[in-house]
Amino acid sequence: AMKTLLLCVGLLLTWGNGQVLGEPLVSNQELQEMSTQGSKYINKEIQNAVKGVKEIKTLIEKTNEERKSLLDTLEEAKKKKEEALGETRESEMKLKAAPGVCNETMMALWEECKPCLKQTCMKFYARVCRSGSGLVGRQLEEFLNQSSPFYFWMNGDRIDSLLESDRQQNHILDAMEDSFTRASGIMDALFQDSFFTHEPQDTRYFSPFSLPHRRPHFLYHKSRLARSLLPLSPYGHLGFQDMFQPFFEMIRQAQQAMDVPFHDPGSQSPSMDFIREGDDDPKAVCKEIRHNSTGCLKMKDRCDKCQEILSVDCSTNSPAQAQLRQELNDSLQVAESLTQRYEELLRSYQRKMSSTSTLLGQLNAQLGWLSQLANLTQGQDQSYLRVSTVTSHVSDSDSPSRVTEVVVKLFDSDPITLVIPEDPRDNPKFMDTVAEKALQEYRRKNREE
Repeated sequence: AMKTLLLCVGLLLTWGNGQVLGEPLVSNQELQEMSTQGSKYINKEIQNAVKGVKEIKTLIEKTNEERKSLLDTLEEAKKKKEEALGETRESEMKLKAAPGVCNETMMALWEECKPCLKQTCMKFYARVCRSGSGLVGRQLEEFLNQSSPFYFWMNGDRIDSLLESDRQQNHILDAMEDSFTRASGIMDALFQDSFFTHEPQDTRYFSPFSLPHRRPHFLYHKSRLARSLLPLSPYGHLGFQDMFQPFFEMIRQAQQAMDVPFHDPGSQSPSMDFIREGDDDPKAVCKEIRHNSTGCLKMKDRCDKCQEILSVDCSTNSPAQAQLRQELNDSLQVAESLTQRYEELLRSYQRKMSSTSTLLGQLNAQLGWLSQLANLTQGQDQSYLRVSTVTSHVSDSDSPSRVTEVVVKLFDSDPITLVIPEDPRDNPKFMDTVAEKALQEYRRKNREE
């Protein structure tokens, strides 16, 4: 009770702009000096925001250079992969042209392989997929009746998977390259602007926004894109938020251009890893089996008779054919390895694009902060922060201590009251603390609104 009474007495003895318990009044000149010091801090924040924009721009350009280097690696990997695919196709054609042998053995195994393969695939499909088992079963039976055991013997399913992967990979790279080309065109137009190339002025008060009678220089874009995004009025009555709008729109378009999905899940081939462990996307597997019965051939390792087809040795009757088959298997392994390597590089390339998109998002956020400052400082006398009162009293807490209460206006805000556990006479950086807290409070209120 005594503590509360003392606090009330202290408050009653407080008057004017800062006289507390008989202490000298904070003069208007001192208030002006404090306002000047706080405005300098806000001014530094503006400079830091501009600097941040240019740092993000530098990172975007660095990421783009890394992307170009990765593209060179991709092109080399693509060349090696396609050479291996060509050798595989050539080996396949030679083997197909060789005289048929082991027909009786293979056909007998094939007749036992087909029902096992159909049953295995249909069990899997019924367990994992929602509907369409009857239709899939009829399609699969027709497909197996028209197929040849030599397709198995020559690893035809592996060859088909490689060719499909090659088609998909080419499509993906083309799509990503097209997207990045469009995004790069937008970024080039954006970064040519003098706002991104000139260094901030190093003056007592830096303000890139104090242009009351003319438009800011960064609106005079040479690019048709920028002009089309914001038609310019000859009178200059737009707010600064509107004046930054071309930047926001250009960055948004660049991000959209790079938002390219790496894979269409419906077009992926089901992997044996999923069939064994069930840890892949079941929708992709179901869709492929519904549209392409060769997906079921990936389950051949569950059927002994199908496996026996792969191990049939015809070398006694045709040593040359055995040699051709070995060449095919060897080229298949090389092509599969190079295809996997190319896939990994494609994913790295996509991550590089994603990094650029993220940086563009950061750039837009930083420009948003700048445009907010610009809108607030337009037409002002550069006194971003104005101190109206400074009072000192004992805090009402379990451990009473002397605190300073400062009331300020920041930009166009209502008065903001800040309680600082310091005395301005003891700390030359006192107004930096006040300005930082005022800025935090102002941004918090803006977010809530």
